[in-house]
Amino acid sequence: MSLDSYVTLGQSGLRVSPFTLGTMTFGEDFGWGSSPEVSADILAAYLDRGGNSIDTANLYTAGHSERIIGDYFAAHPGVRDGVVLGTKFFCNLRPGDPNGGGIGRKAIIQQLENSLRRLRTDYVDMYWVHNYDGYMPIEETMRTLDDLVTAGKIRYVGLSDVPAWKVAEAVVTAKFRSWVSVTAMQLEYSLLERTSEGEMIPAARELGIGVMPWSPLKNGFLSGKYSSGQPATSARGNNGFFQPPTTAEYEVIDAVNEIAKEIGASSAAVALSWVQGRPGVTSTIIGARTMEQFRSNITALDITLSPEQRARLDKLSEPKLAFPASANRHAPALEFGGMTVDGVTYPAHPAVGAASDQR
Repeated sequence: MSLDSYVTLGQSGLRVSPFTLGTMTFGEDFGWGSSPEVSADILAAYLDRGGNSIDTANLYTAGHSERIIGDYFAAHPGVRDGVVLGTKFFCNLRPGDPNGGGIGRKAIIQQLENSLRRLRTDYVDMYWVHNYDGYMPIEETMRTLDDLVTAGKIRYVGLSDVPAWKVAEAVVTAKFRSWVSVTAMQLEYSLLERTSEGEMIPAARELGIGVMPWSPLKNGFLSGKYSSGQPATSARGNNGFFQPPTTAEYEVIDAVNEIAKEIGASSAAVALSWVQGRPGVTSTIIGARTMEQFRSNITALDITLSPEQRARLDKLSEPKLAFPASANRHAPALEFGGMTVDGVTYPAHPAVGAASDQR
């Protein structure tokens, strides 16, 4: 696999690289990102390898991430149109302005215009709802996004961190009104965070939506820096607080490190390869604060996990899913009861035999 092994995103005709470059680390504004110069080097290295999908957000480093990308485009004429550029809206960058953020019409249009100015472009390819807003009618959001597609300001629509039932409502509403629908969804997904397999990923696959996982290394816990013998003492979690891995999670981390040694690869590459090979996943978002991290992550393109290695990681990281996903796992066995259907053999579920014995 390579970055120019492009795949279509959802049911659209938009083609993206199997790894999308995430730019949350672009900018040193909060004390932990990369300088504009290093950020530009990472962006150049990604594009030089054939990568074409870039993900940012108005929130990232308070807009500086978008400005760094825009400055790069300005310094490299002709690059912009070959890039699938995505940014997100939701977060309010205008303190005291009640319409400065959110997913209402006024807020969406204002946030887009500001992002376009920072990105130095007149359109974005993917425009993402960055979070769930339970107070905003989905009709207002989807109609506004449809208007922006018609106006040529955006090309496609994505939803990030939105519940599966709300994604379904957005899709049904858009189709009923003949508005632009949802092309892709972003969600947290890694060997240490698989609960989206209960509702989110099945919804995406059923609705023809491409999945773009973020945090595939789970705050760096799967990067190879940590193990049960060298536990994490500090890390920046997605909520800003440190939450060390549990004992069960260290079992997964140790297995990733062991497989990395077996195949002569980095632990990050093993974890990324696992995510990218999962059902429903189209393009995985990879971020890097340094060129060393970028090079380590991108080596995931060069490795292939064996079926045995994948099975080992699958079993160790198997999530406990909420109802009804927890119960529906056994539905095929109940339906087919020991038969082979569509090439899949289903063992008889114990409950079937128990019920038949009670005649």
